[in-house]
Amino acid sequence: MISPVMANYARADIAFEKGEGVYLYASDGTRYLDFGGGIAVTCLGHCHPHLVEALTRQAGQLWHCSNLYQIPEQTRLAERLVAASFADSVVFINSGAEAVETSVKMARKYQSDQGHPERFRVITCEGAFHGRTLAMIAAGGQEKHLAGFGPVVDGFDQVAFDNLNEMRAAVGPETAALLIEPVQGEGGIRALSKDYLKGARALADEFGVLLILDEVQTGIGRTGKLFAHEWAGIEPDILASAKGLGGGFPIGACLAKEGPASALTAGSHGSTFGGNPLAMAVGNAVLDVVLETGFLDKANAIAKRLWQRLEEIAVNHPTVFEGISGSGLMVGLKCVPTNMDVVAKLTEGGLLTVAAGENVVRLVPPLIIEDSHVDEAIAIIDKAAGELDA
Repeated sequence: MISPVMANYARADIAFEKGEGVYLYASDGTRYLDFGGGIAVTCLGHCHPHLVEALTRQAGQLWHCSNLYQIPEQTRLAERLVAASFADSVVFINSGAEAVETSVKMARKYQSDQGHPERFRVITCEGAFHGRTLAMIAAGGQEKHLAGFGPVVDGFDQVAFDNLNEMRAAVGPETAALLIEPVQGEGGIRALSKDYLKGARALADEFGVLLILDEVQTGIGRTGKLFAHEWAGIEPDILASAKGLGGGFPIGACLAKEGPASALTAGSHGSTFGGNPLAMAVGNAVLDVVLETGFLDKANAIAKRLWQRLEEIAVNHPTVFEGISGSGLMVGLKCVPTNMDVVAKLTEGGLLTVAAGENVVRLVPPLIIEDSHVDEAIAIIDKAAGELDA
């Protein structure tokens, strides 16, 4: 007999009933140090007091009214994101996939409005992951996500990761935009260099196409800047955000410069739940903390400590870990044994992590971790590696 919950997830046999700070507590009372962060979502940990207060207060006032009416907290969150970023305008939706798909729609509409309806194709990179809608699995281009869901949605051309020459050669008269993750998450925590991102910006300008950055996972402080592209000193035309923006509450956002943003006129795009009062209250509460003076500096400092300790682990256990990749508190451990075996061993030791492509174990802890949490995680990883070495 089929389960009442569809079997599209391979779930671990653990159920959590409480979260507090950087810890999750299972129904049997076992405590886990959460370095998976709900897949890079709980950027401020579990049940952060400021987020709980904001959500509770809003829940007692108004949950939903739809975008047929003014939503003051939505305007406030948009204004704050604009003030803190490259963007001139923001549209809110519900998830990362929707944010990226909105970005692609915006790019197509912009090109059409500019008199180039033939420009509809988007160039993406091998190993990309942009979400699970039919269009976004086509954008990602990974066979494991496409299998059985054909025909593949047209409009995406894929090039090798970290290869600007190949991307340049792929630009044609039908190209509308380049779509890039500054650090590939599902693809194996592979970070693009500052020079690559600068080159992509120059390439987009040269050919009159838009640069879209998928910062669903890298945004909201994950790499030590509000958005990862800031490290390269460039600005995209459009950016997709989600995950950390809600700290655990479902929020998606598409940020854009005035040109492409102006393409979304009344009735051209929409979302029933996107930007509702509950989501906006939490999003503003997240920014209250992340944009506070010194917060990202502290996150950067703890990230450097984590990287240093992980590099020592990799040196001491070369038969388990080949190396480290990523940026800030988005770290990948390249494994020698299967990454799923490593994830299971770490879970057994009380540390939650997430598998990624390229046989990588992903560490995406809350941005609020302290030295003691790094020490605790390293002790678990070291013990697990020793057992896997044996």
